[in-house]
Amino acid sequence: MKMPLLFLRERLAWIGFFVFLILILNVLFSLDVGLVGVSIWYLNIIMLVTFALFLLWRYIREVGQLRDFLGNVDSRLDEPHTRSLALSPFQNAYYRKIEDVFYEKDAELNHTKVQLQEYSDELLAWVHEVKAPLTTINLMLEHIEDLALRRKLETEWLRLHLLVDQQLHQTRLASIEKDNYLTEIELRTVVYKEIRAMQAWCLEKDIGFDVAELNEIVLTDTKWIAFIVRQLLSNAIKYSPKNSEIFIFTEVDTSSATLLHIKDNGIGIRKEDLPRIFQKSYTGTAGRESAQSTGMGLYLAQKIAHKIGVHISVQSVVGEGSIFTLRFPLQNEYTKLTGR
Repeated sequence: MKMPLLFLRERLAWIGFFVFLILILNVLFSLDVGLVGVSIWYLNIIMLVTFALFLLWRYIREVGQLRDFLGNVDSRLDEPHTRSLALSPFQNAYYRKIEDVFYEKDAELNHTKVQLQEYSDELLAWVHEVKAPLTTINLMLEHIEDLALRRKLETEWLRLHLLVDQQLHQTRLASIEKDNYLTEIELRTVVYKEIRAMQAWCLEKDIGFDVAELNEIVLTDTKWIAFIVRQLLSNAIKYSPKNSEIFIFTEVDTSSATLLHIKDNGIGIRKEDLPRIFQKSYTGTAGRESAQSTGMGLYLAQKIAHKIGVHISVQSVVGEGSIFTLRFPLQNEYTKLTGR
């Protein structure tokens, strides 16, 4: 019903002019005594029926043209197809202008995509170049005899390494579908590896880990899930007080899905911050008190988790700490994920 109303609204000038003519004719027939014998009602009916048929014909024709045009609006029509639309000279002028604008915008968009891809490739190359000297520096740290100095330097090296690693995965995020390989892994392998990588930072803050057996086998991407665990562990260490413990354990929910919990006894997250902690560059109240916070870790973790079908949730109480939970999808959920 919407289309006929739009058509009639577009043709209000026609309808108004026709009504004006009808009124003029009726006035003339009333005033001119020479036309007294002519039936004005008969003439009115004939003209109304003729005008209604004309409007119906124009409606069918123009709606058909519009649907044909909208069906091909995503591409430039060739000349034979354009002629088949039977556009009026004015419609053709409008169409050509719109087509030119779309073509220019498509060219600008493609140019921007090329520039963005080049920038992404250059950034990725730069990150790989930076990783080489970082590896060398890490090896050199082993030769420092002053234990306190070495631990301090190892902690700062780890923070720099995490920032470079974060940038690397952020750059690769756009093409994660091409770099995603699902395989069965034991959670213990991933978690223990990431804990060992954080050893220098944990020693500096005297933070220990209470880790369950973690014998569960999950189907996921090893590299990307390791990055997610790394971000959650680094957050737990960052906001935990000295001489505290971080608890890592698993459970199975009512749908038989595996849940991995990472619990700290840190400062916690305020209630008003919870809905926004996964937003890009959002540091929250705690982040504003720490120069180390970039607001990107949880954002990237959530984005990557969504891509590989893992769900991240959090429970937190200010002053009591936070529990971040990773829910690994079931086999049938992974089938939907890989099939989309």
